[in-house]
Amino acid sequence: MRLIPVLALAGVLALTACGRSGSPTAATSPPPLDTLVVHADRAASGRSWDGTVQAVQQAEVSAQTSGRVLAVETDVGHRVAAGQVLVRLTAVEQQSGANVARAQLQAAQAAATEAETTYQRYQALAQRQLVSRLQLDQLRTARDAAVAARNAAQAQVASAGQQADYTLVRAPFAGVVQARSVEPGEAVAPGRALLSIYAPGALRVQAQIPESDAQALRGTAQAAVVLADGRQVESTALTVFPAGDPATHSVGVRAVLPALAPAPQPGTTARIVSSLPGDSTALWVPRTALVQRGEVSAVYALVDGWPQLRQVRVGRELGERVEVLAGLRDGEAIARDPVAALQALAQHREQAGSGHD
Repeated sequence: MRLIPVLALAGVLALTACGRSGSPTAATSPPPLDTLVVHADRAASGRSWDGTVQAVQQAEVSAQTSGRVLAVETDVGHRVAAGQVLVRLTAVEQQSGANVARAQLQAAQAAATEAETTYQRYQALAQRQLVSRLQLDQLRTARDAAVAARNAAQAQVASAGQQADYTLVRAPFAGVVQARSVEPGEAVAPGRALLSIYAPGALRVQAQIPESDAQALRGTAQAAVVLADGRQVESTALTVFPAGDPATHSVGVRAVLPALAPAPQPGTTARIVSSLPGDSTALWVPRTALVQRGEVSAVYALVDGWPQLRQVRVGRELGERVEVLAGLRDGEAIARDPVAALQALAQHREQAGSGHD
């Protein structure tokens, strides 16, 4: 049964040969077809590794104080500005703590003022030798302790005020909300993830490559990146991690993407492609130039300007291109549109048939 597609293709090849058996007359010229000269592409023939698109600047916004969620001011896909309020938490405990800290500061300030006044009074008496030096030293120690207590109370006020500020969760930078994991009414504790945002400006692709390829890739200045939509771009910077992962025995690689419009979304798949020393070259043709008959692939190669159906052996797919392993040579021309090539052959056969009649 696997011979059926091959026999079918052989029949098409035979018909094509019959159409070309009679040499074209002088009045018959090759048809004007959109052609493509196939060249070996060493860069595209390199190795590829699957990776994921990441934002260079991304952050998971977490709660830094405990409370209950009052409101979530944004949602997934919304753009936010730096410092914009994202989530509001209850602030009853935090405000109470701030009020207590301010009251303690007032008491400490009063104690420090009193201790300073007493010390200054006794210092004047000590100059007239009306009090002992021991008393003056004790008052100086009491004054320094009161000043230290006042400074500690001031720090407590700052800390309590910061805890109150934490009830308003703000965006650390301008970006896009990527994920949301909290709803109004939920109780949260410090460290609970609330939102995830990323800056869409700078993007990169991170992949894990075998240890055997890492050393060779370190000598490469850049690599190509094939996105999920088929676009292929050159990376602006390539970084190979200095250490490998002992669990997977692989090494991380990061390829920085240039500015793209439209930009790929973080989390989508992509491939890093690079040609390493020792890699052979290969021929690549557009996917649309292939003729598929079951499991048999073919292209219309141009011979003396006329299209001729030729079977090829295909390999990897890279975006909208397909690797040709056998059946074509470097520098040969093929028809971009197989339908137009077939129509040209049919028209030529009709003309040849009418000429014989």
